[in-house]
Amino acid sequence: MGRPPALARRFFDRFEPVHGVTYFAPECRAALDAVGYRGFWMGYFAARSAPFGIVPPEVVAAAFYNFTTERVAKALPAVWETSTPAQVLELRSSSAVAALRRSGVTDSEATRLAADLAARAARTAPLDGRPLYAANRALPWPDEPVAKLWHAATLLREERGDAHIAVLVAEGISGRESNVLHAAAGRVPRDMIMRSRDYDDEQWEHYADRLRSRGWLDRDGELTAAGREVKQSIEDRTDALALGALEALTDDEVTTLFRVLTPITRQVVAAGDVPATTPMGLNRDELDDDSAHLS
Repeated sequence: MGRPPALARRFFDRFEPVHGVTYFAPECRAALDAVGYRGFWMGYFAARSAPFGIVPPEVVAAAFYNFTTERVAKALPAVWETSTPAQVLELRSSSAVAALRRSGVTDSEATRLAADLAARAARTAPLDGRPLYAANRALPWPDEPVAKLWHAATLLREERGDAHIAVLVAEGISGRESNVLHAAAGRVPRDMIMRSRDYDDEQWEHYADRLRSRGWLDRDGELTAAGREVKQSIEDRTDALALGALEALTDDEVTTLFRVLTPITRQVVAAGDVPATTPMGLNRDELDDDSAHLS
């Protein structure tokens, strides 16, 4: 009997906060500010796209999916006038490690075990059709346990993200429409996604109308029964694709990974850097449970 796709979602809820400090922790913001990047978004687009090297904004917009090319072009390629992708990659890793260490994550036996198992999963996850994951996987692997764990979490989250985009593309849902659908499903507040993904009211309604034309939203912008069904299908198919990242691990190893990683995630969450509500729609309800529930 195969593993349930829900396992991939529970795994995501554990590794994403470890990766997510790179967007929210003061160490990470300060490191990018020191390069001369003004505001959050210059640093965000520089750090997350750095594994690609210097590429046109269209490439980054395609890979990130739910930002407009015009929004990306406000940061790229200008960010590379003051630094190089290699320099930003070093800052990205070192500042994330500093944030994790402040959260209480040390190079303990548990961290080393979590890093080794997560790295094995991240190194062997499916590569086809996953460009952002592939770019990160091509980077050198760090040896230091906390850095290795953060790097593995980064690969795993981009591999899942690439899979999610593939499902949206197959469903004919654009990146801009996906933000509206995500908010309608209650996974993220509408105001947050409008602000972070650059919508005005007219633009939001434009994409909402496109979803209404497919019968997925009602007049008030709430999901219809058909909309709930398609949203759940997207999440389920994403989980099914992301499950491939755990194929290299035995059931015993997956069980061990959950046992050692979940307390680390609790430490990261308790530090307070990663907000309870993010565009990723994380679930913290089961972080008191260290089990993978494979038996």
